[in-house]
This record gives sequence, structure tokens and C-alpha cells, in this order.
Amino acid sequence: MKYWPKRFMLTVMLSIQASLFGIVALAMTTSNSMASDNSIILQSTTSTQNSGLYDYLLPLFTADSGIIVRVVAVGTGQAITNARRCDGDVLIVHSTDDEIAFVTAGYGVARHDLMYNDFVILGPADDPAGIAGLNTALEAFRKLGAGQNIFASRGDNSGTHKAEKRLWGQSGFAPISGADEWYRETGASMGATLNFAVQTDAYVFSDRATWLAFGNKNNHQILLEGDPVLFNQYGVITVSQSACPQTKTSAATIFTNWLLSPAGQNAIASYKNTGEQLFFPNAKPAN
Repeated sequence: MKYWPKRFMLTVMLSIQASLFGIVALAMTTSNSMASDNSIILQSTTSTQNSGLYDYLLPLFTADSGIIVRVVAVGTGQAITNARRCDGDVLIVHSTDDEIAFVTAGYGVARHDLMYNDFVILGPADDPAGIAGLNTALEAFRKLGAGQNIFASRGDNSGTHKAEKRLWGQSGFAPISGADEWYRETGASMGATLNFAVQTDAYVFSDRATWLAFGNKNNHQILLEGDPVLFNQYGVITVSQSACPQTKTSAATIFTNWLLSPAGQNAIASYKNTGEQLFFPNAKPAN
């Protein structure tokens, strides 16, 4: 039996160990690369995330396609800004004019109506402003403004905040946070703003889906709903590879098409919270 020096044996063992580490590292790199190629980033409004819709919807899509969707949930304004910076492959938001402008500027392939629900005006059950029973949202906003009742606003350039500001403008009021003590901007998501409203007995403008999924309602309730001006449309846009060369157009298009297909639309319609449907699919050809 031939004798091998210990130093030689140690060298061989270290070499084998290094090779094994190299194989493992290569496997991990390959796995990460495949996962990266098989995933897309969805820039999204917070209401769809807060409502639990994605927790229900995305596993269905992944099971069908093998594509993983990673959600960045921010206000609509920030989501569009992120997509303009090419930090995303698909956009789901709810500010139609801004969505059309995004596509017109060349950042999106096309905009499609995806689904809708509505906004509601919430407040404490004792309703000190007396807006319950009014017929229109503008009447409610005028009464809240005239009475200077505490009002919690997101103040974050989200789709909900844009809709709220539009109604304030149409009502003849333009409250400014800081200058008008009763008008309080949180600069936060819908869920955080609802928490603030409940804690301060404030009135608040919210999308219905987030409110239904919200767990800390306390004595707050819907005081005005059903006005056509409270209609809340959501759109979906695939980010353009011309504007953003790194966009995963193929996978993003598969996701967009699935959302617009009977399978995706039926999945949206079937999602409920406490037995109530939160979103109503209405896909149609692109604008």
C-alpha cells in the first residue's frame, strides 16, 4: 500500500471541497436565475392588496402558468411613477386619466378596463355632520366642509386621494391640511388612514373593498354610498419594452391576458369577503 503524505491528502480534500462548493453555488445561481426569469413585478394600488384579492388571485394564475407575480403595493400615483422608472412589468391602478397618459407617453403597451367597485363615505355612527340620508356625495362634501367636521384624507396622490380631491373641488371647497385644522392628511395607505379615522372619530373617503376587509371598524360605518360619481374603475397595463428594455414582456403579457380572459375575470368575480363580492370584472378592448 502506497503512503501518501498528509499535506498531499489535505490538498486533495480541499480541492474536492472547493469543487463541491462550486457545484452548489452554480446550482443556486441557476435556480435564482430561473426564478428571476419566471417572475414578474406588479406595481399596484394598495386597495387590491389590502382587500386580499391578490392572496386569492395570484396563486390561481401561478398554478395555471408557472409564473410568479411579486406585488409592490403603493398608492396609484407612486405605482405609476415606479413603472415610469421601469421598476415593474405590469401596472394595476385606478386613475383612468393617468393610466391613459402613461400609455400615451409610451410607457405602456395598452390600457384595459379590468374591474370596478365603488367608493364610500364613512364616519362615526352618531354622524355629527348629519350626512347619512343625503342623496349625493357632493352634498355630503359640502356639509362636511361647511361644518368643518374632522376629515381624514390619505394625502398620498393615490387613486382614492385623487377621487376625493376631485369631489372636494366640485363641492366648492379646497381644504388644505395644516391650514384647515379639521382636514387631516395622513400621507399613508388606506388601511392606515382608516385606523386614524376610527381613532379620531373622523369622516373618511374609502374604496369599499378595503373597508370590507378592514378589521378595526369600531363604531364607524358607511354613511353614503350608491352615487354614480363614486364609481371606481381599475385598469391593467403591460409596461412597454420599448420604454423599459428589461421588462419581461412575454410573462407580463401572459398575466395581463389571463386577467382579461374568462378564467381571470371569473376568478375576480368569485372573490368575496364576508360573503360580499368586492370587485366586478368588466374587461373590454383597450382604450
